[in-house]
Amino acid sequence: MSTDLFLLPFLAGLPLALLLPLLGGLLRLRDEWLATLGLAHLSTASGLAGLAAGLPVVWGAPLGALAGALFKHFAGQRSNSAYGLMILAGWATTLLIAANTALGDALAHGVVDGQLYFVGVREALASAAIVLTGLLLLPWLTPRLIRARLFPSHETANRLPAWHWHLSFDLLVALAVAVATATLGLMATFALIFVPAWMAFRLAPDWRRGQALALGAGLGGYVAAFALALALDQPFGPTLVAVLLIMAQLAAAPGKLDL
Repeated sequence: MSTDLFLLPFLAGLPLALLLPLLGGLLRLRDEWLATLGLAHLSTASGLAGLAAGLPVVWGAPLGALAGALFKHFAGQRSNSAYGLMILAGWATTLLIAANTALGDALAHGVVDGQLYFVGVREALASAAIVLTGLLLLPWLTPRLIRARLFPSHETANRLPAWHWHLSFDLLVALAVAVATATLGLMATFALIFVPAWMAFRLAPDWRRGQALALGAGLGGYVAAFALALALDQPFGPTLVAVLLIMAQLAAAPGKLDL
């Protein structure tokens, strides 16, 4: 950690460990937690397509995620079903690109599994930018999204421009997932959105403490996983997923992981 070799990757992923659990809480509230996998698969496919065209993954990945978010919004599909279709489309496209370009399976696996140790200034700046955007937008988005979930008729009755905050949130999630997928990997991104939010909904007595718990679990899991991966010479992505799963088991009742 005292050298740029590991310090820069650590700092590139750290902001994402801050933002993703907060987005996970809102996605779970909306019953759209599968969004991560759907958008991540699309961003993986567009990231590989960008690489084939000579673009960095962190530039190509957001295109697929944004396309998926826009399709989901304008098609009116606010459910996990839309993201299930995205998973299938992204998975098929990723494997077809890998099989029919010079990139090959190795590079496709690198994007899916995560390349945190090899990220540079470009990825660090992208993660910092999306996290700053998220922290600026969330205080405005959160109360509106909670109200829309708990009182769905309020927007219609008061003729509110609800599409402003629903579309803004969809695009924010798409960009965050795309940058995180290019930086941390597909399953590590999904774990940071899903597990801390699940723990918060299970343990926290109210929304504010739930978000604080999710934030602490995400940051703590990220730091612990990075340290363990370095100490044990293991890949970061699977280590992070394992650490978060252990945390989830500890948060569950003894012997039972009640999802």
